[in-house]
Amino acid sequence: MEKDKKYKILIVDDDEHICQLLVLYLQRDGFDAECCHDGETALSMLSATAYDAAVLDVMMPGLDGFEVLSELRKSSNLPVIMLSARGEPTDKISGLNRGADDYITKPFEPQELIARIRAVMRRFQPADDTKSVTLFNLCVNLTDFTVTLNGEKIDMPPKEIELLYMLAKTPMHVFTRDELLKSIWGQSYSGDSRTVDVHIKRVREKLGDNPHWQLTTVWGVGYKIEVF
Repeated sequence: MEKDKKYKILIVDDDEHICQLLVLYLQRDGFDAECCHDGETALSMLSATAYDAAVLDVMMPGLDGFEVLSELRKSSNLPVIMLSARGEPTDKISGLNRGADDYITKPFEPQELIARIRAVMRRFQPADDTKSVTLFNLCVNLTDFTVTLNGEKIDMPPKEIELLYMLAKTPMHVFTRDELLKSIWGQSYSGDSRTVDVHIKRVREKLGDNPHWQLTTVWGVGYKIEVF
């Protein structure tokens, strides 16, 4: 995994004690951890924040963990570990078939869960250090700060390229203006959040309309690259 990065984990469990315990252990281990207690809230948080992995309890009020996972997999390959008090093979098979990356039964040792989180996240890390992403006819490369569309180079300043790279490497994920601002301009940036809007507008003008993807505004939330 990338050194010095503080990975963000979402814990979803209707047992508040388990949530608090896991958040405490994860924070002690260097993670940035948050929790919620039902499936609807989980989906809302997952669509609004760029998490690096999620831990989903199976048995929850409203949407259960399997339903949350099925909905999440429509637009994201986020690493997910299922938690369940039921250890029957059929439950594990159901979770894995729906797209879970691992499945652990209660009771469990928090350090074992943390080890499993690290293991599934390692599988999602790129094999090399090349900072580039290709999305259909678009290629964004942070190694040499170039953008090509349909094989032709598009002139963009560094901040626009960084913004486009962040959106393109996680298509369908909605990033808030705050997340984009802090990630690209830095935590100490004290300027207006409308800076993001201005840069998004310029990027759109340069890329135009595309048949397979589009830079989309999610009103009241932020921006995403939507694929068709």
